[in-house]
Amino acid sequence: MNHTKVTEFIILGFSELPEIQLILFLVFLTIYLLSVVGNLLIMSAVCTEPRLHNPMFFFLINLSFLEICYVNVTVPKLLAMLITQYKIISFTQCMTQLYLFLSCTSTEFYLLTAMAYDRYVAICNPLHYTIIMNRKVCTGLIIVSWIIAFLDPVPHVIFASLSSFCRSNKINHFFCDITALMTLSCSGTSVIETINYIECPLLVFTPFILIIVSYVYIISAILKIRSSDGRKKAFSTCSSHLIVVLLFYGTSMGVYTRPKSAYSMDLNKLLTIVYITAIPLLNPLIYSLRNKELKRTLWKGIRRVENYFASRINKILHTAVGGNISAMSRQYG
Repeated sequence: MNHTKVTEFIILGFSELPEIQLILFLVFLTIYLLSVVGNLLIMSAVCTEPRLHNPMFFFLINLSFLEICYVNVTVPKLLAMLITQYKIISFTQCMTQLYLFLSCTSTEFYLLTAMAYDRYVAICNPLHYTIIMNRKVCTGLIIVSWIIAFLDPVPHVIFASLSSFCRSNKINHFFCDITALMTLSCSGTSVIETINYIECPLLVFTPFILIIVSYVYIISAILKIRSSDGRKKAFSTCSSHLIVVLLFYGTSMGVYTRPKSAYSMDLNKLLTIVYITAIPLLNPLIYSLRNKELKRTLWKGIRRVENYFASRINKILHTAVGGNISAMSRQYG
């Protein structure tokens, strides 16, 4: 059959909830701003504090930068749709958003794995930590993570862009999600399923298994520490990362590894919201609250900003009051 080529899609978003569109806009706008500001604060704190120039915080900077990219791929378009009700996205924009979203997701898998390896070396081999996790190794892990992550989604996007969409052009999601797109395809999904069967074990489950193995060794090493203070300090250095891993892998695997029989678009939307908006917001909170050095640096930076603005306001008030007194003295002699 001949099919008309789709040039644009309609993203349904949360159209089933028309009465709370403004509330959703305010909620997502707040989450977006807090996520961006929180991750920018972490990046600036680590960059400006020499004591934080170590591999763990080097990976954290990259993770914070990734979270900013993450929310900017999907949330601004969602906010625009909620406030304007204009839900059309061009075919090219949809494929671009799909590629960037899958790339950011893959990058987070690999960054979390690199951070797990860093914690493994720090806990299990502390005497050789600075030798093993030198600048060259850390930079190499970051570069490899970004390169593989941006190559990983290429087959998915190529197949999606070559598919025929004959059923409808309405995407039942709040962004161009690969699963929602494939429900509209009349070209069949066998190719994309084959790609997933090949890539998922290699590029998703392998990092997850490496993280699990790392933490098995980490926990066993911590349990061998005799002093309770030593065990508590050792666990606190990796607990933040473990919380983020559980949140991210739990929600993302819940979306993309569920069987078709258990598939639900509403549940898919809910889980996707968690790891697109909530996790980038929670990451700075988790790391800043669980790490004393980072918390101290953040508070120092906040106080410095407060002092700067307070001095500027005092100077403006002093100038204004001084000017008024001078004017009154000239007026009344």
